[in-house]
Amino acid sequence: MLDSALELVRLQENGDLTAVEIAEKALASVRDTQDSINAFTHVAAEQAIEAARRVDAKRAAGEPLGILAGVPVAVKDVLCTNDMPTTCSSRMLKDFRPPYDATVVSKLREADAVIIGKTNMDEFAMGASTETSAFGLTRNPWDTNRTPGGSSGGAAACVAAGSVPLSLGTDTGGSIRQPAAFCGITGMKPTYGRVSRYGLVAFASSLDQVGPMAWSVPDVALLLEAIAGFEPRDSTSLNQFVPKYTDVLQSSDLRGLRIGVLSETAETAGIDPAIMDVVNEAAKVFQSQGAEIVEVNLPHSKYWVPTYYVIAPCEASSNLSRYDGAHYGHRTDSIDMHSPDGPLVSAYCRSREEGFGSEVKRRIMVGTYALSEGYTDKYYNQALKVRRLIKGDFDAAFSQVDLLLGPVTPSTAFPLGDKIDDPLQMYLCDLFTVGANLAGLPAISLPGGSDSSGLPIGIQLQAPALEESRLLFAANAFQTATDHHQKRPSH
Repeated sequence: MLDSALELVRLQENGDLTAVEIAEKALASVRDTQDSINAFTHVAAEQAIEAARRVDAKRAAGEPLGILAGVPVAVKDVLCTNDMPTTCSSRMLKDFRPPYDATVVSKLREADAVIIGKTNMDEFAMGASTETSAFGLTRNPWDTNRTPGGSSGGAAACVAAGSVPLSLGTDTGGSIRQPAAFCGITGMKPTYGRVSRYGLVAFASSLDQVGPMAWSVPDVALLLEAIAGFEPRDSTSLNQFVPKYTDVLQSSDLRGLRIGVLSETAETAGIDPAIMDVVNEAAKVFQSQGAEIVEVNLPHSKYWVPTYYVIAPCEASSNLSRYDGAHYGHRTDSIDMHSPDGPLVSAYCRSREEGFGSEVKRRIMVGTYALSEGYTDKYYNQALKVRRLIKGDFDAAFSQVDLLLGPVTPSTAFPLGDKIDDPLQMYLCDLFTVGANLAGLPAISLPGGSDSSGLPIGIQLQAPALEESRLLFAANAFQTATDHHQKRPSH
C-alpha cells in the first residue's frame, strides 16, 4: 500500500484511509525494517503523527490541502530540518540541529507531506555504497548482503523496503540515480538550479542537486512538482516557471522523438554484459512506441570521471573547511596545550581528525592539493576547461536528438565490503552518471530489468537543461510498456 503516493492521495480523498492511519503504517514498516536495512538515521514518529493529524483536521474542516497531503516522505540527512537532527551521517555533525528548514523541506511541509525521518547516507554524501556513514552501513532490500548504492542509499532503500512511497535524495555525481538503479526504483536528478539548494549541506556546490525518488514516474513527477521552483536566498536557483509535471504523463506515443544511444558505451571496459542487454532491450521498447533510435557520440566522455574527481574534491575541500570545532561541529576533548602550533591549531586539527571519516579526509586532501599554489592551473583550472568541452558535447548531441539513453551503472549492486578499500573502483561506479552533473542536465534512472540473480538493473535517460517534462514523458511511456517498476524485493 505504501508504494504509491498518488494512490494514497486518492484513498484519503475517497475516505478509505486517514493520514494518521497511513503515517502509523509507515512508522510500523520503518520499525520492522530498520534493524535489517538501517535506512534511517532519525525517525520522527511524534512529529509525523502530529503532521498527519493536522492534515486530517484540515480535510475535515474542508480547508484546501497540498498536493502531498498525508503522504509519508523520507528526507536525506543532508537537508536541514529545524525539528530533527541534520548529521550528514558524520560524527562531525552528530549533535547538530539546524535553526531553519531547507527550502525543499519547507515546500514538503507546505504541500502537507508527512516527514517520517532522515535517511542514512555516505558521510557528507561522499561515496557510492552508504558504507562510509558514521551510523553504520545501509543494506539493499533485494539482497541484504549487498549495497543499496550511494550516497543516497538510505533514501533508495526505505522506498524499496516499502516504508515510504517517496523520498528526497541528492545527486552530486549520480547519488540519486545509482542507488535508484541498485534498489530497483525510479530516481531523478533535475536540472542544476531547478530545485533550490538552500539548506542543503554542501559537498560540491556547482554539482549538488536535490531530487525525487519513488517506485514510478508519476510519483517522481508529483514530488518534483512540490519541490521545484525559485528560491531568492539561493544564488544558483533558476527563476523559471514550474510546469505541472503530472500533466505531461497522459500519452505514451513517442512518434517524432529522437533518442540517442552512446556508441562508445558498449566498448566500456568492465561493464556487465547484462547491463548492455537491458539498455538494448529498452531501446527496442522506445522504438516500438514510435521513437527513432540514433547513434551519437560524446567525444570527451572518457574524461568525465577524472574531471569530476578533480572539481568535486576541490569544492569539498573549500566547503568543509568551516568544520573546525570552533564555530560548530565536533570539538575534541584532547587539546594539546604544548603543541608547537599552539592550542588553537591543535584543537582544529584534532577536531577534524576525530570528526571526519577516511573517505571525507581523502577527498579534502585531494582537493586541497589540487588547489594549492602551483597546482591550481595544472589541475583545477584544467578540469574546468574540460568541463566546458563536456558541456559542448552534450549541446552538440542535443542538436541531433531529444534524449540520450544509456546505462546508469557498470554493474548491479555489489557485495558490501567489495570496494570500500579500493577508492578507484568505487569512483568508477560513477562512470555513466557524472556527465549530467558536470553539464548541469536533468537525468532519470528507471528500472529496466534484472540480472540472472534477480538484482535490479537501471536504465538512464538524459535531457537538455530544463526539459524535465520531456524526460518524464518518455520515462512514463517506458513504464506503461514494461512492468520492471512493479517488481518488489521478497522480504
